[in-house]
Amino acid sequence: MQLRKENILIVDDDINVLEVLQRHLQSWNYHVFKAVSVKEAVAILRDTKIGLLITDLKMPEIDGFELIKFVSEHYPNLPKLVVTGYPSVQNSLVAIKSGVVDYLTKPFTKEELKLAINKSMSISEEKNTSANKSIKEKNEAYGEIIGNSEKINDVIQLIDRLKDNKATVLVKGESGTGKELVARAIHYKGKFARAPFVAVNCGAIPENLLEAELFGYLKGAFTGAESNRNGFFQAAHGGTIFLDEIGNASLAVQTRLLRVLQEKEVIKVGSQKTEKIDVRIIAATNSDLLDMIQKQTFREDLFYRLTVVEINVAPLRERKDDIPLLVDKFLFKYGVEYKDRFIKMTPEALSVLKRYNWPGNIRELENVVQRAVIMSDKVIDVEHLPNHLKYTLDFSDDALEPLKVIEKKYIEKVLRATGNNKTKAAQILKIDRKTLRQKLLD
Repeated sequence: MQLRKENILIVDDDINVLEVLQRHLQSWNYHVFKAVSVKEAVAILRDTKIGLLITDLKMPEIDGFELIKFVSEHYPNLPKLVVTGYPSVQNSLVAIKSGVVDYLTKPFTKEELKLAINKSMSISEEKNTSANKSIKEKNEAYGEIIGNSEKINDVIQLIDRLKDNKATVLVKGESGTGKELVARAIHYKGKFARAPFVAVNCGAIPENLLEAELFGYLKGAFTGAESNRNGFFQAAHGGTIFLDEIGNASLAVQTRLLRVLQEKEVIKVGSQKTEKIDVRIIAATNSDLLDMIQKQTFREDLFYRLTVVEINVAPLRERKDDIPLLVDKFLFKYGVEYKDRFIKMTPEALSVLKRYNWPGNIRELENVVQRAVIMSDKVIDVEHLPNHLKYTLDFSDDALEPLKVIEKKYIEKVLRATGNNKTKAAQILKIDRKTLRQKLLD
């Protein structure tokens, strides 16, 4: 008998139900895989291409709802059919919301099962061949800052108040939240936009060179100083200097920065002469400066000089409503970069992105979108997203149990594998049938 190409996985902790389902499915020429637990089902899914999942809901340890969630994200195109002996309106609604095509109540007839399978298969084919809906979100931007959440609007209101004066600003936020974009918006949205904007990453410049790079140096001031040179502060004269990761500056550099803020003047390394400067200072940090003050690694007087105005940039997990707008921005960016590869994203994929907490913030989101653009052809779906973003199952380690219990569980496993053939199971276990019966009764 020629088997159909579809592999069907059935999951139920009731051996009798598995055998009934297997007989029906094989009579229609389907190739059947059986699992008595969610853990076994996941192992089969990872190793085998499955065309339909049929699962019970009420199972020990991890139930069928968890399996459905897992499959919906790791195998989004796999149709799902539920069979259960504990029907309820609530369960059916939850199952359908999770992407289940049909919901059968035990006991069911062979014809009912056949209709449900045909329905599940046909809907899956329609889904795979139909065009995916595109995401259409209004893109709102303030300079390079994207978003319309309350937290971003609060930041934008502060920027509007600061853009036309040269008050010192400290921008705080986790790595990857867009602190430099805030600094650029303050500069380029205001009346000083034509003046220089100089960005300095204090953590990227070796400590022994940072002072010279910031304030400049005279010829012969140190080994390698072969000519006079202006520093970043002189280059930013009339405009804005952005000191990113200010917490990485040494105490010596902090002392000189304090003088710049107090006196509005700098002294080049190797010189005694002061130079007046007109510059707005915007500093940024992802460190807890108050904690650093307690540990005496950051000057308290410098902290209060820097925080004339403080702007807190919220992490992406606190402004998830902005994710669709950011995704649109990155899709367009990489569509241009990869030569007119303007790809859309499905609502299902976007839903996964909105649920994830983004420890790497906007920078991590951009990397994920870039990868998805590369991995997809026309539409980005859940399958194009990294696995760590998707729903996961936590299989706890087996609890410590008495030897007799473990022995009985293993005997039951052998019986399942042999189709409940006690003679064959006894042969595998190398015991007689009488001993087998006794062990099952114990």
